[in-house]
Amino acid sequence: MRGKVAIIGTGLIGRGWAAAFARGGWDVALWDATPGAAQAAVPAIERAIDDLAALGLVDDARGAKKSVRLAQDLREALDGADYGQESIPERVDLKRDLFLAMDELACCDETILGSSTSTFAGSRFLSDVPGRARCIVAHPANPPHLMPAVEVAPSPWHDAETVERTCALLASIGQVPVVVHHEIEGFVMNRLQTAVVNEAISLVAKGVVDPAGLDAIMKHSLGLRWAFMGPFETMDMNAPSGFLDYATRYGALYEAMGRDLHVADPWDPVALQKIEDVRRAATPSDAVADRMLWRDRALMRLMALKNTVNEKPGQETA
Repeated sequence: MRGKVAIIGTGLIGRGWAAAFARGGWDVALWDATPGAAQAAVPAIERAIDDLAALGLVDDARGAKKSVRLAQDLREALDGADYGQESIPERVDLKRDLFLAMDELACCDETILGSSTSTFAGSRFLSDVPGRARCIVAHPANPPHLMPAVEVAPSPWHDAETVERTCALLASIGQVPVVVHHEIEGFVMNRLQTAVVNEAISLVAKGVVDPAGLDAIMKHSLGLRWAFMGPFETMDMNAPSGFLDYATRYGALYEAMGRDLHVADPWDPVALQKIEDVRRAATPSDAVADRMLWRDRALMRLMALKNTVNEKPGQETA
């Protein structure tokens, strides 16, 4: 499947979406309400494509870069688009107004309009859109071109066909769509992340571990295996007879630890400052952009490695 995509909002998320669609052979139209923002995004998108190509993750880097162009306005971006992806700041009012405009300008009823919202249920900003049946939450991981999971989160009015079309379209460019069956704040990805991050801050606040040690635990244990398998498959692999064997052996211990977690505690300001001091000592503020580039290239190498891992027949690579 190839077509034209309108990328509306060209910050970090929008740039990642642009690289993902360009890599997939689509024509990409960029538009941002902030003057000059879309133009400033082009070099970053092109660099991402070149970096992907260097690891064999893009077949035609030159063609992919040529497919990215600037639109003069929202109407031009959506003209002839098969899909539109909104990636503007996380404000309900801004998203509602933009989708009203996108719905009016995207004349083809078959055009799907997706939102990158990371927290809001679609009902909060799509309910008043006349063409709401083709407007749907498609929440990516960040950055989208390197972390392919996309949470497709239908609202109560969506039919199965719309959900299936959205998933098929995203899968065609190499993303891994996952359907979130009920509207819930934060969807799945951010709720899991919230549990980990909140407990991590609590552990630092209580003096159990220092910030660098916490990051080391994640990088050199959980993060390693979670890069290739989820928590349920991890449990399945960590007991002789599989998942239920693990649950029987360790379920009571998890329940006991769960009662002692502090994932709902407010973030402790002293702990936050301690973490900030450690991070700025490791990566000064003026070096964060370079460290982000390092992260992206490290993720690309990980993607290339994962592509070489043998999967069982019919099993998706995520």
